[in-house]
Amino acid sequence: MPLAHLGAVASTSFGIVSTTEAGKAALSMSNRIAALAPVRILVADDYEPFRRWVSSKLKTDERFQVVGEAADGLEAVQRAEKLTPDVILLDISIPRLNGMLAASSICRHVPSAKILFLTQNGDVDLVKSAMSNGARGYVLKANAGSELLPAIETVMRGETFVSSAIQQIRQHRT
Repeated sequence: MPLAHLGAVASTSFGIVSTTEAGKAALSMSNRIAALAPVRILVADDYEPFRRWVSSKLKTDERFQVVGEAADGLEAVQRAEKLTPDVILLDISIPRLNGMLAASSICRHVPSAKILFLTQNGDVDLVKSAMSNGARGYVLKANAGSELLPAIETVMRGETFVSSAIQQIRQHRT
């Protein structure tokens, strides 16, 4: 299974696989994504400075289009239904409706949207639960600078992305 980024990991049923053939896959996917319409993204996080940082990072890349932002889970669900984004970047710890419940609702009402959790919590059990609730990816905020764009590319290919830091956490638990 080719992956988009060296150092990242992919997951199938949360069986994490380390990246080995990332270089060629990244170039190939980047070229294909750039040739298509921009990936439409909704950013949902209650911490406005971080939400703005994510949006501004995405806006500098023509492959991505930020179609909206949400400050809580309920707003994320409402905007997802209205905007029908391709990808929803969703924090787990957000007010009014936590990220897990928001993800479940979004998956029911906007099944074409791919949920990519972008959060601080690296608990392996929480990652498993997130994937069970329909998430296609899980990126730790601490790794967002290097892993966010490859994660979006990966989930747009229909694959699952999990932060490389989760692999390290998982290895220490066993």
